[in-house]
Amino acid sequence: MKARILRGGAILTATFLLAACGQKEIGYQADVQPIIKQYCMECHVEGGKGHEKSGLLMTSHESLMKGTQFGPIIKPGDSLTSVMIMLVEGRADASIKMPHGKESLPKEKIDLLKKWVEQGAKNN
Repeated sequence: MKARILRGGAILTATFLLAACGQKEIGYQADVQPIIKQYCMECHVEGGKGHEKSGLLMTSHESLMKGTQFGPIIKPGDSLTSVMIMLVEGRADASIKMPHGKESLPKEKIDLLKKWVEQGAKNN
């Protein structure tokens, strides 16, 4: 009986470690910020069209997390209802799909943003 319990615990531990290893932590500076610079910064900087229309600055983690004049665009841990993800995926109205008037982000970049939000949208 004791051996069975130990074996069960070892299986659970191995399963947990494999799951944890399979999901790389997404870093704001290493992974998210380059996407924002490439696709968002043209408009969401001081004086940019996106900043003037919405109040959203994307120049730092702090300003991104602050959101727009209408409220936050990121709900840490919840990519499904985070406005930023809805906008880049095109789940919101087509007139406000981001990046506005430009080609959509590649799926792998959207997936990276979603994972970052799901992992808590940390400033790491």
